[in-house]
Amino acid sequence: MAKVFIIAEAGVNHNGSLVLAKRLIDAAKNAGADAVKFQTFRAKELAVPEAATASYQRKHSKTVSQYAMLKKLELADKEFAALSAYAKRKGILFLSTPFDDQSADYLHKLGIKLFKISSGDLNNLPFLSRIAKFGKPIILSTGMSNLPEIKEAVKTIFGAGNKKLTLLHCTSSYPARLEEVNLKAIGLLKRSFGLPVGYSDHTKGLEVAVAATALGAVVIEKHFTLDSTMKGPDHCMSLEPDELKEMARMIRNVETALGIEAKRLQASEREIRLVARKSIVAACDIPKGAKIVVDMLTIKRPGTGISPNQLNKLIGKRARTDMKKDELLNWENLDGSR
Repeated sequence: MAKVFIIAEAGVNHNGSLVLAKRLIDAAKNAGADAVKFQTFRAKELAVPEAATASYQRKHSKTVSQYAMLKKLELADKEFAALSAYAKRKGILFLSTPFDDQSADYLHKLGIKLFKISSGDLNNLPFLSRIAKFGKPIILSTGMSNLPEIKEAVKTIFGAGNKKLTLLHCTSSYPARLEEVNLKAIGLLKRSFGLPVGYSDHTKGLEVAVAATALGAVVIEKHFTLDSTMKGPDHCMSLEPDELKEMARMIRNVETALGIEAKRLQASEREIRLVARKSIVAACDIPKGAKIVVDMLTIKRPGTGISPNQLNKLIGKRARTDMKKDELLNWENLDGSR
């Protein structure tokens, strides 16, 4: 089974600083994530000047204008190139979500290995088609959507000749409340589209991401920051480095425990089976030549003799030797005559 792909979502938690962004890459690598992901956008291409911020953004960034907030968090192309090179040196996959056509084109030219598309662009069909035509794997978040909208998005990506698609279940609220997480939608998306499905987690804490792993999520994406008390729109609902590391550890343990869809005797159970299972034993002294009747037999540990499921096959056979009470029966001291 392929291991869960863990994306450490740095997003805009660099606060516009290349130095902080590199420290986020270091933290993601140290935590054991498979990829570190940022967000690439041109503020003027992403939002009109009058676009308002969401309530959680206003609360934590103290900015009313979405454009003004984004402008402060924008990194230049050369800075993304530097981050990509830095991540490569550190041995962690560099990813970034594009939010406009120019950013998508730039990331493609930069050589990004796969595209993560945000929930906000799920219904942006021209954008989906544009990215799909790059021919690279796509991970698409599905927050704020319903099945018909997801179906249309999948159809658009497939129609552009790209079937390398993974869907992420997501609740696009920050932080997401437990009663709105609805992890069972992971199974619904799998059955509905026959595609790999992961989970983008916006809850506080670790348990929901770990639970999603147990439900079969193949990708886990989680926001993280160097300090959750920093000023900015996403810091407050992001994990700190030690928490990200613990989440990754828990996910790896869960995926190891999941195993495969088979029920079989495990190697460690072989010895225990001989101790914990039972065998057919003599309930009394049985003389040689006696015909075996049910009252002569009982079932006790250990499980090194004849299995209890063979009891009926013993009835009517004759003892070839004397057997003492509590002696385990074996096929050699019985004959087949009745």
